[in-house]
Amino acid sequence: MPATAEGHSVKSRCCIVGGGPAGMMLGYLLARAGLEVVVLEKHADFFRDFRGDTVHPSTLQVMDELGLIDAFLKLPHQRLQKMDGLFGGTPVRIADLGRLHTKYPFIAFMPQWDFLNFLREAGRRFISLKVMMNTEAIDLIRRGETIAGVRANTPDGPIDIEADLTIACDGRHSTVRERAGLAVEEIGAPMDVLWFRAGRKADETENLFARVEPGKMMITFDRGDYWQCAYVIAKGQYDAVKARGLQALLDDVVRMAPVLKSGIADVKSFDDVKLLTVAINRLTRWTRPGLLLIGDAAHAMSPVGGVGVNLAVQDAVATANLLADKLQHGCPSEDELDAVRRRREFPVRMTQRMQVIVQNNIISGALQGGDRPLQVPLIVRLITALPWLQGIPARLLALGVRPEHVHSKAAPAA
Repeated sequence: MPATAEGHSVKSRCCIVGGGPAGMMLGYLLARAGLEVVVLEKHADFFRDFRGDTVHPSTLQVMDELGLIDAFLKLPHQRLQKMDGLFGGTPVRIADLGRLHTKYPFIAFMPQWDFLNFLREAGRRFISLKVMMNTEAIDLIRRGETIAGVRANTPDGPIDIEADLTIACDGRHSTVRERAGLAVEEIGAPMDVLWFRAGRKADETENLFARVEPGKMMITFDRGDYWQCAYVIAKGQYDAVKARGLQALLDDVVRMAPVLKSGIADVKSFDDVKLLTVAINRLTRWTRPGLLLIGDAAHAMSPVGGVGVNLAVQDAVATANLLADKLQHGCPSEDELDAVRRRREFPVRMTQRMQVIVQNNIISGALQGGDRPLQVPLIVRLITALPWLQGIPARLLALGVRPEHVHSKAAPAA
């Protein structure tokens, strides 16, 4: 049975707050299992500049297991297999996904809004799935100590979504997390990121992924008709960058990446440069009775490795695997909900630990600047010199520490 509305309320087996990768994937999986699901997305569409758009082999494998991969890969995307860079002017190779024994040995670059729209359209075949756009969760509904749903604002006024289980996938600034009073353990990051686009001509090609110079670091992605650029700055230095002026920033960018010279005119003001404040944190407790948090709401990741989308998808797959059958009979106990944390906490901690190692040993040193030439770290020199080693970082990036596979059952077709 689909979710039913009574006056200004909606009742459903599960209410998912947040229509990002974790929320939309979980909504699809639970509806596929025959469960009534409502997904709340506070915006009118999925279009965001800040949303990650790297779809790694682990996520491509999930799409394959769901029978969606052929249609998914027909969407416009670019593929990255070798991750090359310049470190203080020295060419390096960080990873080679071609060395992986996996069905999809590449990272697909695809706008996240295309990914989310695809999941929404694919989910339309499930009558038990309701995606409510322009619906912002503002508070939790409580029955004693148990979370019994959420209160939300819509263009037509407030609405209550009553649910046996509420799952928060509403990102690193989670409203649900704050309303539930769950404490966040901050791990810290030494950098922030300036995110912008530069135009790309059809004959402009370059395989460089990362550029590191004393005091500066930049990542560029070839997105077909434009370059997506991430200019890394030391934590809290955005005001200092603005004080130097836009032209000084763009001059630095072009010096590091001459290929951007013709397209950098697309950046006309600081309105075209978005600040991404980098954070690494995690919850020690992911649950309350009737409530579970996953994805960035449970653990914010650094952009190092671009793994955030894929960790969120892995959380969603694990949640469906562990809870779909139990949810058929009502809300699982808090101990049963906590099985998701017990399953996912190790890969989260290990991924964050690796991100911190990269931050502390490579990024922090590079951003300190100074007059001394930048030396390529020993581990990067070894990976570059010994091609067989390039499969190790490739595996960590592509598949993660504990890749999840779809085990939740699909309900019989109606």
